[in-house]
Amino acid sequence: MSPRESADLFDLVAVRPNRHLIVISDFIQELVGRHYAEEIGIRDPQVVSYVSHLLTEFCEADQLFKIHDVTDRPLTDLGEMLLESDPIYGPAPSFDRERQVRKHIGDYALFFAGMFPESINHIRLRRHRLENFVEWMKAGKESYYIVSKFEHFEYAKVAPLFAHLSRDFEGCVYGLNMVKNDLQEMQHPITRHSGELLM
Repeated sequence: MSPRESADLFDLVAVRPNRHLIVISDFIQELVGRHYAEEIGIRDPQVVSYVSHLLTEFCEADQLFKIHDVTDRPLTDLGEMLLESDPIYGPAPSFDRERQVRKHIGDYALFFAGMFPESINHIRLRRHRLENFVEWMKAGKESYYIVSKFEHFEYAKVAPLFAHLSRDFEGCVYGLNMVKNDLQEMQHPITRHSGELLM
């Protein structure tokens, strides 16, 4: 299953009116908060809020695939995103662009490793492709760490949040996997058709 196919699961939710997205957002925040506190001991409201918002935001495929290359092609490949983020040897025109892409890499890796880990190893080989789960975890953790080092000016207030996400990346992934399991047990639309898409 490709990341694009996984995003189709979220289209079921995204087409509903904003009122429903608010209800879903509150529901997701409660699930994330409970699992993060009980299973991994993360009780930081900023982390819970950020991860919950990420899940709600990624209900929309255009948010999931918002990083584009210079030809305006959406990047769905983590390896290509890493190349896109390089301001020295790659196409990133500035360090702000590096931060933008690295933040998305962290979000993307957290989302797929936590909600659809089975999709990571189902992706076919391509040049620049990061193939296994461990590499996705490293890329996500490293990307949040790099974002946390943007500690000045407009980024100063959020730098500690990204440092926390980097430090506890594995736990955040595990907590999201528990959220996914709950959603599957409830037969929530977000996960209802994941089995079909993986085949």
